[in-house]
Parts: sequence; structure tokens; C-alpha cells
Amino acid sequence: MTLATLMEQITILSLAGLKQALLKQSEDSAYSALSFEERLYHLFEAEINQRQDKRINRLLTLATLKDKTASLDQLEYGPKRGLERSLILSLASCDFINKNQNVLLVGPTGVGKSFTSQALARRAISLGYPTKYYRVSALLEEIKMARLDGSYTKTLVKLSKFKLIVLDDFGVTPLQNDEINNLFELIEERMFNGSFIITAQLPIKEWHAYLGNETVADAMMDRLIHSAHKIELKGESMRKLLAKS
Repeated sequence: MTLATLMEQITILSLAGLKQALLKQSEDSAYSALSFEERLYHLFEAEINQRQDKRINRLLTLATLKDKTASLDQLEYGPKRGLERSLILSLASCDFINKNQNVLLVGPTGVGKSFTSQALARRAISLGYPTKYYRVSALLEEIKMARLDGSYTKTLVKLSKFKLIVLDDFGVTPLQNDEINNLFELIEERMFNGSFIITAQLPIKEWHAYLGNETVADAMMDRLIHSAHKIELKGESMRKLLAKS
């Protein structure tokens, strides 16, 4: 049995990670000191790691984050920012997604709401959770068009596949009645099947009045806020601080 024959068989099986690892073993004499089981373990480990990397890259592409490099390691903590390290470390486990809980990020423009939401989303993706980022206006436009072209049910099915949806810039512009209803239907649909991270300049206490429709607002707030993790960012605009530096 030659190495070339093995490579042909591995190629047929589409085991690219294992193939690269086997080539490495054939070129590094240090591997000859390992047992058969140890060498086999390293081969399978390389294949698993490559598949995980491909899955994460695929999820990252599907997520359409504005900032694909956003990382929790880049966050600045402290009482002046209203960001507690202990809470972020807890959220980093993504157990809130397993529990279908939401994260609500509020604060004035420029304080890092969107960055923080995307850093959490990036963490979720690294753990294998299908994630999608939307500006609220873009999501509502997508749903509106889906209703018009008859693909609304298909769109809901697509959205249901994402365990985490980031809704950025909630409350920036007034919502029409049909938009409020569409947003409520999405939230209702996902109540036991996923989580939201929502960013807003509006304080949470003003969301009810912003929605206007009292009946829908009551139902929507109950579903969004119940057991949600609330973060109120404060301080100067990060954009201003970066411009000064």
C-alpha cells in the first residue's frame, strides 16, 4: 500500500483535513515515534477541526455581520460604560440561547451597542449557533416583500433556522401598523425557538409607547423582556474617543 494510493482513497472520501495531516505525518519523522492509535487520533482530530472551521466560516457568511472581526476580547468594561465583565462572561457561554432568552442593549448613539451585539453574535457563531444580523428596517422590508410575493411562510421558515437573530437600531424610525404586526409575529414565532439581541437608543421603558398599539405592545414586551438580560451602555461616543486618539 503506497502513500499515493491512500491519498486517492482519502480524496474520494473528501477527507481534506485528514489528507493534509497525513502528508504532514509522512514528512515529519517525529510522528514515527507515536503509536498507531496516536497517529490515527491526530489524523481524525485534523479532519474534525477542519470541518468545524468550515462550518464556522459558513455560519459567519450567513450571519452577514457588519463587523465580522468584532470580538468580546475588544470590549471595554467599567461602571462608566455600564458594562459588567461578569455579565458578558456569562453571556459568552451562550446558555441564554439554549434557554430562548433575549439580550437588550440600550444607550445613546456611538457607545458600542452594535459592536457589543456583534461580538456576542460572533461568539455564538464560534460555538456553532446559526446566527443572523439585521437592521430592523431591513428585516421589516424583507418581510414586507415576502408577503407581497407570496414567500412569507418560506421566509419565516428561513428565519426559524437561526438560533440567534440580532436586531440593530430598534426604535430609530416610526413603525407602521403592518410593520408592528410583522415584528410581533416574528417574535411570537420564535418565543420558544430562538433568541434575539436587540439594540436601541430608546430606553426600554419607552418601547411600549413607541409601538403605539397597546394590545400588541403588551404582548410583544411580555415576550421580549421576560427573563431578558438588559444592558444599558453609557459614556461618551466611542467614535468621538477614537477620533481624538
